[in-house]
Amino acid sequence: MVIDSPLLTERLGINRTIIVDINGKGDFKSVQAAIDSIPEGNSNWNEAPTRIAYTSQNQSVAAFVVADKIAFYHCAFYSTHNTLFDYKGRHYYESCYIQGSIDFIFGRGRSIFYGCEMFVIADERVLIHGSVTTQHREKEVEMSGFIFIKGVVYGIGGVHLGRAKGPFSRVIFAMTYLSKTIVPEGWTNWSYDGSTQNLLMGEYKTHGPGANVEGRVPRSRQLTDEEVAPYLSIDYIDGKNWLPAYWQ
Repeated sequence: MVIDSPLLTERLGINRTIIVDINGKGDFKSVQAAIDSIPEGNSNWNEAPTRIAYTSQNQSVAAFVVADKIAFYHCAFYSTHNTLFDYKGRHYYESCYIQGSIDFIFGRGRSIFYGCEMFVIADERVLIHGSVTTQHREKEVEMSGFIFIKGVVYGIGGVHLGRAKGPFSRVIFAMTYLSKTIVPEGWTNWSYDGSTQNLLMGEYKTHGPGANVEGRVPRSRQLTDEEVAPYLSIDYIDGKNWLPAYWQ
């Protein structure tokens, strides 16, 4: 695959390739237009959407995922501020690379990230530590949440695992390597002043220098086997009904 920004090569079904070229020489002129063209239930392979934020106020969304039943395999998402907008729906990411500095995975999605790499880049335009995730969940009945399983978080500079966006925000890092780029407190409520009673800022068998629980904020939780079990199954996103057969 050759990437000449902005360019997207994408596998749909068998041997179909979509090319994005800003000059109009491809199928689409933007990565987002190509993503918007993909129907529900599609699996995406080997994407590398890229965006750049030029000021600390700019969002720089590389991908906006809004359809239901979407899977990404071996894809890369490059940006700084708000890289992956996992807006809503059931999503599955496997062996993906996601790069950013501030809230670089955010939204209301109900998503599993399996074996993914989250790479933190220092952002000298801001004085605060950013967050890997900002999960937005307003009500207990909402099924949304971000679940990270057997992944890696590493990079340059300090970062939180997540920050609250709504009173029921739900993020879990399970069996994931956390490098020293994770700040000791682990989680933050920056810009959120609501109730923290029902937040789920969870960790389960994380390891590495950033996994030390000393210094973690009181609202974070080290989950038990029983507590984490419902989130480690592909059933959390009803995956047996729509993911490839090897999951069934």
